[in-house]
Amino acid sequence: MRMLQNIFWLGTKEIRSFFRDYVLLGFVVYAFSLQIMAQAHSFSQEVHNASVAIADEDHSELSRRISRAFLPPYFHPAQGIAERDIVPLMNLGKYTFVIDIPPNFQRDVLGGRNPALQLNVDATMMVQGGLGADYAQQIITTEIHDFLSRAEGAPLSPVNLDVRIMYNPNVTTAWFTSVMGIINSVSMLAIILAGAALIREREHGTMDHLLVMPLTPFEIAMSKVWANGLVITTAVGLSLYLVVRALLGVPIAGSVPLFLLGVAIYLFFACAIGIFIGTIARSMPQLGLLYLLIYLPMNMLSGSNTPLESMPRWLSTIMEASPSTHFVSFAQSILYRGAGIAVVWPQFLFVAIVGGLFFALAVWRFRSVTAQTI
Repeated sequence: MRMLQNIFWLGTKEIRSFFRDYVLLGFVVYAFSLQIMAQAHSFSQEVHNASVAIADEDHSELSRRISRAFLPPYFHPAQGIAERDIVPLMNLGKYTFVIDIPPNFQRDVLGGRNPALQLNVDATMMVQGGLGADYAQQIITTEIHDFLSRAEGAPLSPVNLDVRIMYNPNVTTAWFTSVMGIINSVSMLAIILAGAALIREREHGTMDHLLVMPLTPFEIAMSKVWANGLVITTAVGLSLYLVVRALLGVPIAGSVPLFLLGVAIYLFFACAIGIFIGTIARSMPQLGLLYLLIYLPMNMLSGSNTPLESMPRWLSTIMEASPSTHFVSFAQSILYRGAGIAVVWPQFLFVAIVGGLFFALAVWRFRSVTAQTI
């Protein structure tokens, strides 16, 4: 009971110190609010409301079918323009795509003469232009095929391919990047807050006070873990409910409390890394440099940005031993696919075991450093 009381009161001291550090407090608020919204809206990887114009020089049924085939949410309704206005309007950046349908296009298609149809793309709109050109080609090809099938009386294919995209039907990038932004922020802030707590104690001179008190290194380290973990877990819950679900309108398929339980387990590992590098660094700039060397590879190779299947075999095997990889995996399973505890408990157990080992290593390092200081 004495140990639990020491850990509790030291943790409350950490929480009070955190709320007095306005830079870290503002960073946490920004990371789980504005950064999530900016990441969701700026990293769009799909065509959305692209502007289209059609210079129809044929005025046939086929050309009208092609004009009506460009529909929201991928494209704005196609606007009719004259052929002489294509270059001036493209130079002004008014349209991302301009389709020029030549005269006698339908007659040449029916005659099997393979007429050319020009698609002009504003390549300065990189994502829209690159993906939208493929979309436009597919739309035009489908309309021509359907038109020829009806015009020549050819039977349609007896098999229809019905594509169903699970969990994200419209392949909306914001649904993925917003949740992944929260997951990445958990690792980032856990390492920074735990490491900064030790640096702050050393810079303010309060570490010497703690060392002369009847406290063990385990109690000091554990108090920092639960205090910073409580701050991050609370911020994650508020971000999921207020930012992701309310402001961005992203549906959460699974149980948020179950995900928060997984976050709390993972924080033992992330905070242990912060404490470990906090015992090595002597100042906040040094902590920042060490943080970059650890966090960036761990984040990029965890599966949040690139699937493990796309990595070399030896690299994916190494990352399977990292708790960050399993954290991303069970977070996606819970929040995207609605998985329950029966599905994710093996990953919870693995993260807890490896996180406990890393925490023991951090406490050992902390005890060695404090012994040298004394």
